[in-house]
Amino acid sequence: MSANVSPMGSQPTSTYDSAFLKACRREPVPHTPVWFMRQAGRSLPEYRKVREGIGMLDSCMRPDLVTEITLQPVRRHRVDAAIYFSDIVVPLKAIGIDLDIKPGIGPVVEQPVRTRADLDRLRDLTPEDVPYVTEAIGTLTRELGSTPLIGFAGAPFTLASYLVEGGPSRTYENAKAMMYGDPELWADLLDRLAEITAAFLKVQIEAGASAVQLFDSWAGALAPADYRRSVLPASAKVFDAVAGYGVPRIHFGVGTGELLGLMGEAGADVVGVDWRVPLDEAARRVGPGKALQGNLDPTVLFAGREAVEAKAQDILDSAAGLEGHIFNLGHGVMPSTDPDALTRLVEYVHTASAR
Repeated sequence: MSANVSPMGSQPTSTYDSAFLKACRREPVPHTPVWFMRQAGRSLPEYRKVREGIGMLDSCMRPDLVTEITLQPVRRHRVDAAIYFSDIVVPLKAIGIDLDIKPGIGPVVEQPVRTRADLDRLRDLTPEDVPYVTEAIGTLTRELGSTPLIGFAGAPFTLASYLVEGGPSRTYENAKAMMYGDPELWADLLDRLAEITAAFLKVQIEAGASAVQLFDSWAGALAPADYRRSVLPASAKVFDAVAGYGVPRIHFGVGTGELLGLMGEAGADVVGVDWRVPLDEAARRVGPGKALQGNLDPTVLFAGREAVEAKAQDILDSAAGLEGHIFNLGHGVMPSTDPDALTRLVEYVHTASAR
C-alpha cells in the first residue's frame, strides 16, 4: 500500500478529512461542501478556449486536457471537490463501439445494439483500454492535494438506452421495447454494461479518485416497478463491485423523485436529488443511512444574486436535519451560466453554513 492511500481503500490520505468526504460519510463538517455537476464545462471561457477545435471524445482521451479542464473550476470557484472530466460514453468508445459525440446532438452510435448477436461487440474493458484515465488521474491527484477527485461513469440503463436507441431520445421506444419484449436480452445487456462500468470505475479509484458518481441520466423515464425489476440489479452490481475500495458512492438521476428510495437501495452512500423534490422530503423517501446531494435548480443562477442566495438558503434550511449534505445543483451547470454566479454561490454556501 502506498503512503498516499488510506486504510479504507484508495482514498489519498490528504483528502480523507475534507469536508466533502466527511459529508459523504455523514460526519460533522466545518461547512456544507459544494461542487457542481458539469462544473468543468461550457460555462467557463477558459474551457472553451482550451477545447477550441478539439472534439469532445478527443478531449477526454488527452491527459493534459483532462487535467487542465478538471482543475479549472477548482481554481475559479474554490469548490470542495473536482470531478473527473470525461463523458459517459468513453468506456464504450474504449472497447471499440463506433460512436461519436455530435455537437448539438450528443452521442450517436453507428450501429445500435438490437439483437443478441450485438452483445458480442461489448467486450470487457481493461485498464489498458484507458491508459489516459490512469495518467490524468495520477497527475490530478498530485495537483489537487487535499481537494478530493470524484470519478464517474454512466449507469447501465442510460448507457443501454444510448446503445439501443442509437443516440439521444425523448421516448426511449426501442430501449423500452427491448426491456418489455425481450427481458432476457435486456437483462444480459445491462449485466454486460454493469461489468464495463464497474471496470471503468475501478480504474479511476485505483488511480486515486476519492469518490465515484454513477449518472443514470435517463432513469426518470421509468416507473418504480420497472426500475426495480429491470434496472436496479445492474446498478447494484456496479456499486457492489467497487464497495471494497471504501470510497463513497454517489447515485444521481434526473426526474427520479419517485425512484429515490430505490436508487439508494441499489447501494449508494449518497443519493443525488434533482430540484423537483425538497431535500427533507427526499430524505424521507430515501430513508436513514444515506447522505443527500443537491439540489438548486440550475436556472436559478440566471435570476440575480439576491434570488440565488435566497434559494440556496432554502436548500440549506431544508437540509438542516440531514445526516449528511453536499450542496449541488439539481442537474448540470447550463452553458450560458455566468461563472461569477457560481463562484459567489460557493462563497455564500460556505459562509452561511459555517459551523
